[in-house]
Amino acid sequence: MRLIESLKKRKFILVNFFLTLYIGINLIGGERGLISYFDKKKIYEELEKKEITLTSEIDKLEHNISMLNNNDLDYLDMLYREKFKYGTKDEIIIKLK
Repeated sequence: MRLIESLKKRKFILVNFFLTLYIGINLIGGERGLISYFDKKKIYEELEKKEITLTSEIDKLEHNISMLNNNDLDYLDMLYREKFKYGTKDEIIIKLK
């Protein structure tokens, strides 16, 4: 009986304590908490690095396509020799892995 009367008198303190505890737990954990923030930041940085590598690959491919469209004979000769392992009689072809 005394416990119930004591809780009724300190209701405001208990509500504040549990509200503060709830906010603190959700601030650290939870979907929008600090842990989730650092996970999302790490994923974002990885995606930025991947974007940089993909844009450089796209630039290389666009350059190769432009060389093919312009009929660049040196590039065509290089592709022909590379794909078909072609060489003249006086050339020595060494295959490297």
